[in-house]
Amino acid sequence: MIRNFFLAAAWALLPAWLVPGAASADAGDGARLAKQWCANCHVIDGAAPATMPQGPPSFRTIAGHLDADQLRAFLTHPHGAMPDLALTRAEIDDLIAYIATLR
Repeated sequence: MIRNFFLAAAWALLPAWLVPGAASADAGDGARLAKQWCANCHVIDGAAPATMPQGPPSFRTIAGHLDADQLRAFLTHPHGAMPDLALTRAEIDDLIAYIATLR
């Protein structure tokens, strides 16, 4: 009987184990990170033009054009003029969760 309980609990928790970070992502922490590291170059909240003639896109524009997997790939690897922030996987998941709130 106890064995069946533990097997049922393991099966119930399996989806959370298969998608690490997604279940524990914190949009509030993502907003904090965005304000700390991204606000110097990006418009991170509030309305902004869909495209900016110079400079990086707003987070709202990014939210409308990239899905979670594309954002994860973009934030995982250094690129272009953006500084290498060396974000942890949890921080990346938090930023993605925050950006998703802007859709």
